Amino acid sequence: MSINYSNSLKKLKGTGVAIVTPFEKNGDVDYVALTKLIEHLLRGKVEYLVVLGTTGESVTLSKEEKTKIVGHVKKVVRKRVPIVIGIGGNNTLEVIETIKHTDFAGIEAILSVSPYYNKPTQQGIYEHYKAIAQSTLMPIILYNVPGRTGSNIAAETTLRLANDFKNIIGIKEASANLEQQHMKIIRDKPTNFLVISGDDALTLPVIACGGDGVISVVANAYPKDFSDMVRLSLKGDFVKARKLHYKLTEFIDLLFADGSPGGIKEALVRLGIGKNYLRLPLQSPNNAVIAKIDKFVKNYK
Repeated sequence: MSINYSNSLKKLKGTGVAIVTPFEKNGDVDYVALTKLIEHLLRGKVEYLVVLGTTGESVTLSKEEKTKIVGHVKKVVRKRVPIVIGIGGNNTLEVIETIKHTDFAGIEAILSVSPYYNKPTQQGIYEHYKAIAQSTLMPIILYNVPGRTGSNIAAETTLRLANDFKNIIGIKEASANLEQQHMKIIRDKPTNFLVISGDDALTLPVIACGGDGVISVVANAYPKDFSDMVRLSLKGDFVKARKLHYKLTEFIDLLFADGSPGGIKEALVRLGIGKNYLRLPLQSPNNAVIAKIDKFVKNYK
């Protein structure tokens, strides 16, 4: 198996969307709504889709459901955009076994979240990703989200991994620390390494610092405006990009005001895509937040 990592680097610049997993009232996956969402995103001209991420409630899905969802996304997408699949966890051997038994036909890369709950040392994080990188030839995107995992991938660890393993091609950086994380990584990284924003609200400043794009939640609802903002930023046209950035900042805050992906699912309901069902332990946002989301969507132009 031969993989052109340079090609993956080009394909995964811009806007990726961490797609939600729509559910029926009985808890089953709503594949009709999933198809509708995918077509909505493709019309919005996003660069790629991310399946089985945090926003997709992946930790509540069975192995069988994950396989079926990925297969459905491939079938609907029909190679029109690249697909990134989330495979991560806090059990290194289990992650490797999952990768070994995954059909990567039609998949561009793996997004792998940093080990959570265990709180490994930086050396432990390095060894975790080293073992994963050595188990596959697939391109790997690291995912640093300390607010969810309880530990941070230090910039030094990211840079070490970027330099040591050619199939570790980037990081989704969601630490919200522009100075110590994003800027240091961007300054010192090898040229063949992507720095991808994991925070919608910080995407424009991250790109201004030299970042390569975003894996977005808000783009589920407004793919065209948000991906246009990212493309304008990547071209250096920050005057036009800022208009779209500020057009969506209030909405981005609302999406995370009382838990995600409850907020984005409420917005999608109002856009005629899917229903507002989540799997426990997640719940829908409180009524005050829902009312604000409803008002924003109704007034959005």
